[in-house]
Amino acid sequence: MPELPEVETTRRGLEPLVRGATVSGVVVRNHSLRQPVPRDIATSLLGQRIDELERRGKYLLFRTVEGTLIVHLGMSGRLWVVEAQTAPAKHDHFDLALANGNVVRYRDPRRFGLVLWQRGDPLEHKLLRDIGPEPFSDAFNTQWLYAQTRTRSGAIKTTLMDSHLVAGVGNIYASEALFRARINPKLPARRLGPARCATLVETVREVLADAIKAGGSSLRDYVNSKGEAGYFQNNFSVYDRAGKPCLVCGGAIRSLVLAQRSTFYCPRCQAR
Repeated sequence: MPELPEVETTRRGLEPLVRGATVSGVVVRNHSLRQPVPRDIATSLLGQRIDELERRGKYLLFRTVEGTLIVHLGMSGRLWVVEAQTAPAKHDHFDLALANGNVVRYRDPRRFGLVLWQRGDPLEHKLLRDIGPEPFSDAFNTQWLYAQTRTRSGAIKTTLMDSHLVAGVGNIYASEALFRARINPKLPARRLGPARCATLVETVREVLADAIKAGGSSLRDYVNSKGEAGYFQNNFSVYDRAGKPCLVCGGAIRSLVLAQRSTFYCPRCQAR
């Protein structure tokens, strides 16, 4: 599933191709995504100029004067630019044609993504309004993390993946950040003191920044807006490395399931 680095990589690839462009046409081949694509989306978008392409958590926001096209890649979604004459494939559900000749195409084999239209402030949409601070923002800091974890008895790994706490930190990057912070993923969140909260804020930012620089992680379907795979998976310290030696201490990496998600850690480096 595309997480924050993959979504940000997609945004950065698309942004220079769509910003300032006017929507000249919309094609919806399948309205049945996780939520139905609005029936009036073509009418709403036609003639609108895309002023900005932003990211909020794992959502892409194509902002116009009248409203915002909100796209979520779901489990297997891809958003990229094709030439206008490019024939759609089986799972190409949505096209956004631009007057500059570009066509932004959305492909989603599992159909768990979203293509929505929101008038007014997109951050007031019910899917976005309760998302926590962005991990690179000043709002995500030691004080915030410490205060938000005081009443949480669940595992810190699961807590870190809660979008109400911090935006966009998914399964892969939670495991990697906790390894760099030397924090056991099973540790109850409320047992983190200020010092370890400070360390975790730092490692979350480090891991996400490194992953963005590497173009994200390509484990299954993910490719960026140019059709290129990311390579951060080549730099995993623990994720998907169960049974392999820890790159720091040499001990075997272990895996367990927390909140129905695979979790990877080093029992030596992350003993506490």
